[in-house]
Amino acid sequence: MKYNFDEIIDRRNTNALNTDGFRGYIFHAGPEKVFPFKDEEFVRMWVADMEFATPQPIRDAMKERIDKQIFGYSAVFTDDYYNAFSAWCKDKYDWSFLKEELVFSPGIIPALYQLAEILVAKDEKMLTFTPAYGYFLHTAEYNNVELVHSDLRIAEDGSFSIDFEDFERKCADTKMKLVVLCNPHNPSGRMWTAEELGKIAAIVEKYNLWLISDEIHCDLIRCGKVHIPMGKIMPDYPKLITCMSASKTFNMAGLMMSDIIIRDEATRREFCERDKTVGFVNPLSVAAHQAAYEHCGPWLEELKAYLDDNFAYVKSFLSEYLPEAVMAIPEATYLAWVNIGRCIPDIEDHCDFFANKAGVLLEGGNGLFVGNAEGYIRLNLAMPRSIIQTGMERIRDSIYAHNASK
Repeated sequence: MKYNFDEIIDRRNTNALNTDGFRGYIFHAGPEKVFPFKDEEFVRMWVADMEFATPQPIRDAMKERIDKQIFGYSAVFTDDYYNAFSAWCKDKYDWSFLKEELVFSPGIIPALYQLAEILVAKDEKMLTFTPAYGYFLHTAEYNNVELVHSDLRIAEDGSFSIDFEDFERKCADTKMKLVVLCNPHNPSGRMWTAEELGKIAAIVEKYNLWLISDEIHCDLIRCGKVHIPMGKIMPDYPKLITCMSASKTFNMAGLMMSDIIIRDEATRREFCERDKTVGFVNPLSVAAHQAAYEHCGPWLEELKAYLDDNFAYVKSFLSEYLPEAVMAIPEATYLAWVNIGRCIPDIEDHCDFFANKAGVLLEGGNGLFVGNAEGYIRLNLAMPRSIIQTGMERIRDSIYAHNASK
């Protein structure tokens, strides 16, 4: 490989949520919560950012922008960014959109908060498939609206599918106004097929609902796969909003920038009028994201191959040492979604168990993934394989020790 994904980078003393924020995020606690492990001894397989260096062209573009010496109020005034991003979408997904439809947000979650505020009244409802990214629930809570769950079906092999009868029944509720789709899905890693997306689209259009398609994981897919934007499935539907960003793909979530594609002009105008950042963007973020789209395709292809091998390693490890664990290699994301329940059936809080008994930080369960997630843990595999090996061995050994003690 041209790029070194085996490099171990020390992230301490960088104010990283990954190293310094796990107590609050996972355990809703502060520094008073102590573990048998020092913070630096944990294997961190939790929050969805990567342990890989952000690609050099991105860092070079940021340095070049720094050398301009002034960082005043900034916005996207030229076509350069749109040209880079739209060319990426055309090349990767054979999909295009109008320049005027593109607006910006510090992140997809802030955009969701604001869009739900605009689209859903206090006595109305929004819907998502569960298990779900926790901030979909937090979006509903922030806006004091009800989040309705449509549980995904789970097969014996750990694969997930949509219960379309349940989905349509809940969409038919006269109080339902918004569907939030995760495409590809987090945490299961499903890439929805054209047929599945078409069925979702037909139901959404039948009941005249808003659809927000969160596609932040769309480039983090297994080699040989091709992402299908909802915009291709619904080329003319005016109530579709697509959310994308290079942040997850190229490990720069802290730069706080996302692309929000809003077709409906009135909604787009209201979104911009209510924008808490009043249209300003971080100039370093613009430089970084544009460089990602223009120069980092080769890096991404090697990353995907490395991630494929990481998933194969974990699948093989579980098959050999923890055969009762159920995991399907996901079609997308760098996140393994593993049903560990049958391995330690008497343990309810897996996050606490593995932190205290294995020194491994991970996420899982209904408390972090809204619903339909009991017994599951989510493992971030976007890290050097040597770290994954240590983490998996610790997970195995903690389970063996616990079951031997009973």
